[in-house]
Amino acid sequence: MSVPVEHVNTAAFPVVAAERLQVALKDHDVTAEVHDGYGLALVSVWVGLVVWCDGAWFWWRVGWNEQRRQVMYARHPADEPARAARRVAFRYAELYRNHPRPGPIADLASSTRS
Repeated sequence: MSVPVEHVNTAAFPVVAAERLQVALKDHDVTAEVHDGYGLALVSVWVGLVVWCDGAWFWWRVGWNEQRRQVMYARHPADEPARAARRVAFRYAELYRNHPRPGPIADLASSTRS
């Protein structure tokens, strides 16, 4: 039995899509966390890489346009989480090369105390 469209909780769609992206990212050995609220879901991937989802689209920051002085974003349909995960994994690899995993926070804190 199908649920009538008017009874579908559309507020859950962003979270469902974000969780599908999270699972698809695992196929690329990328760990991510899903957070939701205010009609959007966020997939936290790495320093400088957060994927937003409104249920229809995924989008994430890919750079800075110096001429226009604005952020550049990539986007991908939310109904294609495997393909979106591949693109996000490429961005993750690029950021990981530039921002490798930091040491434990305790090490950072102890190095600032003197």
